[in-house]
Amino acid sequence: MTLVLTGASAGAWSAASTAAFETAPRGRPGLAPDADADAQVHPAAKRPASLYRAAEPETSEAVLELVGVSLSFGGVAALSEVDLSVRRGEILAIIGPNGAGKSSIVNVISGVYPPDRGHVRLKGQRYGQVPTQKLARLGVARTFQNLALFPGLSVLDNVVAGRAHRARSSFIEQLAGFGRAKRERLDARERAADVIDFLQLSPLSERLVGTLPYGLQKRVELARALVAEPDILLLDEPMAGMTATEKNEMAGFVTAARDRFGTTVVLIEHDIGVVMSLSDRVAVFDHGRRIALGTPAEVQRDQRVIDAYLGVAEDENAGEGEEL
Repeated sequence: MTLVLTGASAGAWSAASTAAFETAPRGRPGLAPDADADAQVHPAAKRPASLYRAAEPETSEAVLELVGVSLSFGGVAALSEVDLSVRRGEILAIIGPNGAGKSSIVNVISGVYPPDRGHVRLKGQRYGQVPTQKLARLGVARTFQNLALFPGLSVLDNVVAGRAHRARSSFIEQLAGFGRAKRERLDARERAADVIDFLQLSPLSERLVGTLPYGLQKRVELARALVAEPDILLLDEPMAGMTATEKNEMAGFVTAARDRFGTTVVLIEHDIGVVMSLSDRVAVFDHGRRIALGTPAEVQRDQRVIDAYLGVAEDENAGEGEEL
């Protein structure tokens, strides 16, 4: 007797991913596994951040909503009637196999794609298409699957670039470098240095970003997003290509950023072990539709998720009357 896996996304994950999904622990990444996870604090969370607001208590208030969002490309549906609500101060992970629509969701939220139908609500304000040029001023920052840094600039200068939307000085003031422009420049560098210290990058602040290992460049990208003081942080596969140790460190910094700054985090990530240990809630998508939403424990038990990822066990000899 042979068992065959069938289903919408059978084979989408490796056996290792399946095992990680079924056995993923609930603890805080970046912390000692043999200690009480709730009593531990990632080292980054202990660093001073006097220039930033204190973390706000988690509430049920939605700061981001997708309402009936549909999106298609050349007749192929990327998203179909998606409803999704993100609570203030939570870490919400979006998972699904390739082609599930995960990156399309982030691109709709950030205004890269206008939805065919539906709308986005940011802090209660409705948008048919989120204005990309005003994204930072709306309190939204994001990172990308592929690095979008300036390799010829230092770590500090790359992070300072994240404050560009805060500039109010005129072009002439910036050329002359005095008055308001000088104050803004000093403020941006001070805030950038604070975030660099928070992410334990201070010894590298004058290094050219292009000379850093990939994992550290991803951390610089996180710093540039955080220095903008976002209310909502969109992380599109922030741990892709990292080693296990780098993923663990990055997960710890994401949690510490939420706890320290009160930032709401929307995360796309393929590492299920990281997702299940890092997230407050998990939204699961398949073929552009949301098939599950809940805590990591609830999602792991959801039969729709199991069927979409792992397929349904069938006996190919069932017609011969042989028992399983």
